[in-house]
Amino acid sequence: MTQPKLVIVGSIGIDHIETPREKRENLLGGSASYACAAASFFTPPGMVGVVGDDFPAAFLDLYRKFSVDLAGLQQRKGRTFAWSGVYEENMDNRSTLETVLGVFETFQPDLPEAYVEAPYVFLGNMAPDLQLHVLNQMKAPAFVLADTMDLWINIARDKLVEVIGRVHMLTLNESEARLLTGAHNLLAAAGALLAMGPEYVLIKKGEHGSMLISRAGIYIQPAFPLASFEDPTGAGDTFAGALMGRIAENGAHDASAIRHAMVHGSVVASFGVESFSLDRLAALSRDEVDARVTELMDMTRV
Repeated sequence: MTQPKLVIVGSIGIDHIETPREKRENLLGGSASYACAAASFFTPPGMVGVVGDDFPAAFLDLYRKFSVDLAGLQQRKGRTFAWSGVYEENMDNRSTLETVLGVFETFQPDLPEAYVEAPYVFLGNMAPDLQLHVLNQMKAPAFVLADTMDLWINIARDKLVEVIGRVHMLTLNESEARLLTGAHNLLAAAGALLAMGPEYVLIKKGEHGSMLISRAGIYIQPAFPLASFEDPTGAGDTFAGALMGRIAENGAHDASAIRHAMVHGSVVASFGVESFSLDRLAALSRDEVDARVTELMDMTRV
């Protein structure tokens, strides 16, 4: 069994998505799917997740095409996690029609032996208890990024705060930062989050990019501008997966390395939203990624 440099833990699902222009069903989704696909352009990630016995073999083949190590993928009897949603004309807004937890409801992310010494870890959006379960198995990782959402802030705040105190970077969106801290100003919210223990707070701002805050200062990363896109599902996980993949590839996680990784995250996420599910990423090359990174850096150079 190979030892991946990057371990990604999260949901794996089958999505049913309707946008203002198109309706698609039975798509591969989930935070682990998007993050692993994005990370694979920089390093072969190890995936930790669970699927049911209804999970299509073609999706497993797609993971293998991305060079994802599947030693941590559990397959159990039952239904795979499924999500159905509808996007409004402004695709920043969406409504959930149905969520079926399936086998994800009883998921325990037990790591293969080869994963516990991985230097880099991305804890996708899931219950803080599960994130802590992963952290308790890891042997002194060099850099851990954790994602979260408003649900866990509302129902599992104490456990979430415990997670935040044990990771190097926390990522969340603007409304979640305000909800968790009670501060409307994002700098004040970030300061409160840093006081909980992480070295960095990464606030996602959707089409407006992201903001990295640490005790050393602030970095603003714009999103790559697109004239149009097809499906924003998984964009945040794609961004985070590519960011962590790039950090793992470089073997560095200082402020400069993280800033450069954010550029790569923005670029890979911009490709991902050009089509549904992992379709665009499956057709993407590293040369295309590198070319768009150069283009984005040229756009933002003073």
